[in-house]
Amino acid sequence: MKIGLSDVEGHVLHGLLEETSGDIVIRLDRHGFIIHASANIAELGLDLSGALLLPHITDLADRNHAAFLGEHVNAALSGRTQAGWTEFPVIACPERDTCREAHCQRWYALSLRPMCDNTGTPDGAMCLMRSVQQVRSLEGELHARAVTDPLTGLANRQAFCASLRRHLAKGGGQMIAVFAVDAMRALLMRYGQRTADEVLWGFAMFLETMALPGHELAQLDGERFAVLLPEMTSRGAREWAEDVVTTFAGLAAPVSAKAPQLTASAGLARVECTVDWTLREAELGLVLARAGGGGKVGLAGYRRAA
Repeated sequence: MKIGLSDVEGHVLHGLLEETSGDIVIRLDRHGFIIHASANIAELGLDLSGALLLPHITDLADRNHAAFLGEHVNAALSGRTQAGWTEFPVIACPERDTCREAHCQRWYALSLRPMCDNTGTPDGAMCLMRSVQQVRSLEGELHARAVTDPLTGLANRQAFCASLRRHLAKGGGQMIAVFAVDAMRALLMRYGQRTADEVLWGFAMFLETMALPGHELAQLDGERFAVLLPEMTSRGAREWAEDVVTTFAGLAAPVSAKAPQLTASAGLARVECTVDWTLREAELGLVLARAGGGGKVGLAGYRRAA
């Protein structure tokens, strides 16, 4: 059954789409220039009523994605590919050619359907632009949660191990340090989870202040922290770790007889063999440091895996 719409009916349908979905309705000519758009295109900072020249659909996209969008639209208009949704960022402000503000960039999805005249010649397309900014924001948030520790905001074990794999693929040789606040379990049992969390958060912030440019920090688990020390010799890494341990003991000195004495220990290792081997060596160094009474830096030695 063929359904025909008059100009009035088409205009009403256009309004319904705009009001109910929030999509931007766009009419393109055969070359991809915008010859009509719904009023809500003004949300992107584009005013067609005052334009002397017709803007091209690629003018909406961020300059780094304009070529990609142009290829997609041209392929769809020529019938070389099936029309479908494609996503691209838009600079949603009047100064789109010069604006570099992050809050002005929004992600949109574009779907278009080519139209032909009575002879079958392509005569442009009708498009829908739909905001997917919230989806992109949620994806970014989920990714951040997957690679960061929720308490401290540092990279988690998964992210740190991935970084170690990249360094091992390039030959390794860097030093890493694994830190832990001594007697955390006793602290937890005596003062509770909230106090323990506050201590861990405080130590994470302290490590960030002690870290040098290029250092990579992570929280391996509920007690241990790791720092990748690129371009540091074994001696330099030990001196830095000892400075961290000594400074922390001084800053965490008890203010009263009832307050706990907080200290930290560290184990050092070189990035070599495998990720598991590297972390095991560093954690063995940490065990040796704690066995000596805590507040020290331990080095397990470089025993090759069998």
